[in-house]
Amino acid sequence: MAKCTAPVLGHRTASGAAACPVCGRGRGIYSSGQAFNTYLPSYNASGSGDGRRSGVGSSGGGMRPNWSRPGSSVVYTLQEVRALEPVRRSVERRGSKPDRRDVFLCHAWDDRNGVAKELHDLLESCDVSVWFSEKDVALGTSLLREIDKGLSMSRIGVVLVTPALLRRIQGDSIADKELSALLARDLLVPIVHETTYEKLREISPLLGSRTGLSTAEDSMDKVAIKISELVAL
Repeated sequence: MAKCTAPVLGHRTASGAAACPVCGRGRGIYSSGQAFNTYLPSYNASGSGDGRRSGVGSSGGGMRPNWSRPGSSVVYTLQEVRALEPVRRSVERRGSKPDRRDVFLCHAWDDRNGVAKELHDLLESCDVSVWFSEKDVALGTSLLREIDKGLSMSRIGVVLVTPALLRRIQGDSIADKELSALLARDLLVPIVHETTYEKLREISPLLGSRTGLSTAEDSMDKVAIKISELVAL
């Protein structure tokens, strides 16, 4: 009998799922609730309930984790849920504080007026409070000090991985400080845009060992919705 390759190889992309002898051929990711319970017991089809029941969502074979909003139309891949679940547990443990931002947005300088600003605006439209250097670092202040403050007052970190960020990581830049602080905690969500996790691993194996979201799988507005669901309490 054919076996699903997800536990060994993962289903990072739709093509990876399609290549699986169990999940491919239009059958979605994992074909039974029993398989879900075996490998990831914390999400279900409806996004409600106690999180112990699992299954296939009603939209294109996707899943809805137990932190998904009731009635949400956004669905997740198995790989996304597995990557985001530890972050969600950390969010729940840390709870909410009035002075804490939801997200610290780490991005390349070259993306500040482009895709980083787009993601920032989409997150804020989802009622997510974002620490964003373009608005939170005043002229004449210490950038390093403000980054320290931003990291300490944010509930999770989002790293926008673009070709510009990959170039920045290769050099000696302030990105090293931001990424080191985020990687030291279980609060990091990479978002890959116009590049791949494979290219990221070539440059930064440590950051590339973390999986997250990708705009090759979802539009940026859906990525923002997923982040908003992740940090909602």
